[in-house]
Amino acid sequence: MRTKSGIFLAIIASFAVLMFPSEIIAETSESTTITPINEEISLKKTVTTMIVPEDNTLPWGFVTGSPSEYVERHPIIIQFFDEADDLVHVAQVDVKGDGSYEYKFRVSSTDENGDVQKAFEGEYTVMVYRVIPNQNQLV
Repeated sequence: MRTKSGIFLAIIASFAVLMFPSEIIAETSESTTITPINEEISLKKTVTTMIVPEDNTLPWGFVTGSPSEYVERHPIIIQFFDEADDLVHVAQVDVKGDGSYEYKFRVSSTDENGDVQKAFEGEYTVMVYRVIPNQNQLV
């Protein structure tokens, strides 16, 4: 169910980190590297930063990727690292038929006493791994 305050989308090149109103910030600076696996496929790694402010009140976040080339039977791997470079969350999502993907995750939740439990707060490095067909033939 959508909140009254709406939804905004922060587009980050090949994927977007979506959070409810402008309380969550996804930096537009990112880096992408492509590493060949064999003659047919490569691993594309995109790295960006997600910032969740201390006063964030809304519960959901998304990592989405726009339609693009992909290799069947190879899921997308998403990793979240905290400021100490500790791995704090990992997700594996399937690629849709058009090459897009979406991962929805909890940023916070409310327990039965009404207390807010935060799963994410602060700055995180987000790494997205995607298997793609090789653009150039390897020699």
